[in-house]
Amino acid sequence: MHKTKETIRKYIVENFLFGEEEGLKDDTSLLEKKIIDSTGILELVAFLEREFSIRVSDEELVPENLDSIDNMHQYLLTKKMPPVDCSSAGTWIAI
Repeated sequence: MHKTKETIRKYIVENFLFGEEEGLKDDTSLLEKKIIDSTGILELVAFLEREFSIRVSDEELVPENLDSIDNMHQYLLTKKMPPVDCSSAGTWIAI
């Protein structure tokens, strides 16, 4: 398992499932399974920001980013990638 997923899983199990990991899969919807609520999302965001040195904007507070371990992992991958500067890119010509 990827270290990022392990870190997220450990936090969720310790803080929301009281040590009971059974049934928690990487694609489990945390909202549908009522593992977290709106207050839990705020706690989870604070953890992600602190643990992974990122900032989560209001626009990024969507289920596509935060509703499962898989979603959070993918979201973090996009946050960790440096922005691409295309201003100095050359023009490609098809031959």
